[in-house]
Amino acid sequence: MNHRTLNWGILGPGRIAHTFASDIQLVDGCEITAVASRNSVPRAFAEQYQIASTYQGYQSLLSDTDIDAVYIATPHSCHLDNCIAALEAGKHVLCEKPLVLNTAQANQLKQVIERHPNLFFMEAMWSYFLPAIQTAMQWIDDGRIGAVRHLRADFGYPIPYNPEGREYNKTLGGGCLLDMGVYPVALAWRVFQTMPTNISAQAQFAENGVEDDVIVMCDYDQQFATLATSFRYKLPNTAFIIGEQGYIKIPDFWRASECYRYQLDECVEQFIDDRQGSGFEFQIAHVRDCINDQMSESDIMPFKYSFGFQQLMEEIDRQVRR
Repeated sequence: MNHRTLNWGILGPGRIAHTFASDIQLVDGCEITAVASRNSVPRAFAEQYQIASTYQGYQSLLSDTDIDAVYIATPHSCHLDNCIAALEAGKHVLCEKPLVLNTAQANQLKQVIERHPNLFFMEAMWSYFLPAIQTAMQWIDDGRIGAVRHLRADFGYPIPYNPEGREYNKTLGGGCLLDMGVYPVALAWRVFQTMPTNISAQAQFAENGVEDDVIVMCDYDQQFATLATSFRYKLPNTAFIIGEQGYIKIPDFWRASECYRYQLDECVEQFIDDRQGSGFEFQIAHVRDCINDQMSESDIMPFKYSFGFQQLMEEIDRQVRR
């Protein structure tokens, strides 16, 4: 079936938006036609990616009738308002993670999404769409490692303390749990697809009270996940999914390009992708297909998963602050 080109607008031309703008060039049937910044006209970004329209202020872009879908790459604390405004403007939405700051906001957003069943909405958990992650999940579904019993995943990079920077700024939803921790949380949710029956978590905190190093143990009744995230230290950033008959190793699982299946000490199967971009292209192509098929949400990354991420991160935060 032939479809017309899907016109995209970007809200927030920051670092992650550069990756999106670069990788979308690898996806047929998609084009960025507008970009908006909150306080200035993003001319340099537009010139770099040959984007026709630039706007100062997000609402100006949302009022552009030529835009079909928006990619929201603003700070965490802006996501709720930006998502609601985009949906109310009749746009399909792909919003960066973490989708919102807590479950109360997730419930508020859910009500708005349900009022617009003709629009597509998804949190941009791009790692779910990476071929290496999908291959690892298929190995699990095929029973190649037996019943899953343990999952270990961590994601951390040292980020110098700056209370005004996005990562540490309280008012912008700062802290390593929402920023980097969403990746190990999302992998655990993808594998177990439910809340743990018990959570034990510990954290260290920056001077302003923002968590900057977190370790979590999740008990799923005979299944366990050990998760970690940090702004203090470089972590291995590797995931292990351990079954009764072997395990899967996924180096740099958050941006995975490869995965390996082991039986005891022997690697018996491996997968290495041949991507051309950074990996966002797989997610973008999926969103394009969902919109073309008139789907309101993804079958791989549905809203109930986004709510699950928020629920799990909120409970971890409660644990470390009690």
